[in-house]
Amino acid sequence: MSEFDEQLREIIPRLRRFAVSLTRNSSSADDLVQASLERALSSWGGKRADGDLRAWLFAILYRQFLDAHRRSRRYARMLEFFTGRDDAEPSVERTVIAQSTLQAFDRLPTEQRALLLMVSVEGLSYKEVAEILDAPIGTVMSRLSRARQALRQLSDGEISSPSLRILK
Repeated sequence: MSEFDEQLREIIPRLRRFAVSLTRNSSSADDLVQASLERALSSWGGKRADGDLRAWLFAILYRQFLDAHRRSRRYARMLEFFTGRDDAEPSVERTVIAQSTLQAFDRLPTEQRALLLMVSVEGLSYKEVAEILDAPIGTVMSRLSRARQALRQLSDGEISSPSLRILK
């Protein structure tokens, strides 16, 4: 077995765990991991030789998730426009899930959850996360600080939902 295969076998469970936290659905997470690995293998020639394989794969997975999320929102808006109705009414299952008590971590926005997972759970460095998000290290550090603060406030019951600053 090659060194690459061995590294990939170690990383796949981490990718899946990260994907489950983003999608909150195991089958969607499996699809996301598969699509990410397909993208990685097809663009293997573009990978920097000195780059970290784990950070590179996490970056691909996160961008795949964001792209899919944007596409689904765009599709829902188009469907609403053409049909003249909003099919976003919650199902019984969604209502039950929404009414159940969520842990503080689950109530964080996706961006904050993803950032906390990359740094705290997966052990990626600030530099690696900055490369994944294509943002300066200082930005990563301030976003991480705000995510940790929101998590603390949610855990202490100080706020009901975290607020995000919208920058243009």
